[in-house]
Amino acid sequence: MADIFERLLKNYGPIGQHRERAHGYFAFPKLEGEIGSRMKFRGKEMIVWSLNNYLGLANHPEIRKADADAAAQFGLASPMGARMMSGNTNYHELLEQQLAEFESKEDAILLNFGYQGMVSIIDVLCGRHDVIVYDAESHACIIDGLRLHPGHRYVFKHNDIEDFEKQLQRATALIEKQKAGGILVITEGVFGMAGDQGKVKEIAALKGKYDFRLLVDDAHGFGTLGETGAGAGEAQGVQDEIDLYFSTFAKSMASIGAFVAGPKSIIDYIRYNIRSQIFAKSLPMPLVLGNLKRLELLRTRPELKNKLWENAMKLQKGLKEKGFDIGKTDSVVTPVYMKGGVEEATAMVMDLRENYGIFCSIVVYPVIPKGHIIYRLIPTAAHTDEDISRTLIAFEETKKKLDAGEYKVEAIPDMAEAN
Repeated sequence: MADIFERLLKNYGPIGQHRERAHGYFAFPKLEGEIGSRMKFRGKEMIVWSLNNYLGLANHPEIRKADADAAAQFGLASPMGARMMSGNTNYHELLEQQLAEFESKEDAILLNFGYQGMVSIIDVLCGRHDVIVYDAESHACIIDGLRLHPGHRYVFKHNDIEDFEKQLQRATALIEKQKAGGILVITEGVFGMAGDQGKVKEIAALKGKYDFRLLVDDAHGFGTLGETGAGAGEAQGVQDEIDLYFSTFAKSMASIGAFVAGPKSIIDYIRYNIRSQIFAKSLPMPLVLGNLKRLELLRTRPELKNKLWENAMKLQKGLKEKGFDIGKTDSVVTPVYMKGGVEEATAMVMDLRENYGIFCSIVVYPVIPKGHIIYRLIPTAAHTDEDISRTLIAFEETKKKLDAGEYKVEAIPDMAEAN
């Protein structure tokens, strides 16, 4: 018999295997200071492009005051218990009501966390006879929810409507064969890595031909897309066709928690059957009141979204003018695609941070194929023109070094020892 711990220690996983050299610098870095476009990393000021603080609400004075006042009035303990037993309040229900109205849905339910929330929604909606059809580039929270699904699931190529229809046909045939179950389609409003919107409109158009329900994870679209900020469904003109609309508070709202909105009867079913909420403590009152204030600003301050898009367009236009490949993004998420190995990517990140004061997230193998590098830049309403111009210069200069082979190194420096 093998010891579980011994087995784990023999293989830390594709990312964990680099932990000793990467910890504190490339993995689990510590950004210090007030959340904004400029923060401290290892004692140096950085222009930060790694935070999903889209609307700049994290340190908005009205938000800070609302958070502080709510904490002073209620403390973090209130309300005690799960909502079904003793942790429900008028404020929780008010937030749900306002979220439903904002998303043009009949009702909504609060969830303690986005990641856990999506896993739980899939679990509560689907039984062993149901079939799930989902986009190949779905977020990890969706994938983990699918791993718990006892029934069949079919994946379609990313944003490929022709393949999506093929998978729908497979799912329909299976349902007809087993004479039980239904079909749930899952996609995203905005795919957080590449920044391209999910083809919600095209997917919804097939509802007249096939029988399925549509669940959209719009974590990156909520607050950033659509005339009012209601998300990808509003932007694509198909909000009514989305059966269940999900988003987190961790991005545009710069907070904690999530929600799902839809028909009152289905939300009621979820409310009385979603195990992760029934058996978990209610969302603390300061978060609920803080989220009410965030939603208010999201709805009444269009200048925040306008500033976000102004910054995103300046950044994306500048990158394209300098010859960078930013893929097919049609959101504020800004990927930058380059060629190079892990060692080159590592050296380039260090150069950007140590010599240019630019802090951004990077993705390399094994997350993407070998020989490729993706920088993911997240513009926010808090960034300035100077932040953008300095970043464009830094990328231009470091790209020249990358192309010239200056970042080819034999080994990744042990940043843990340098800490």
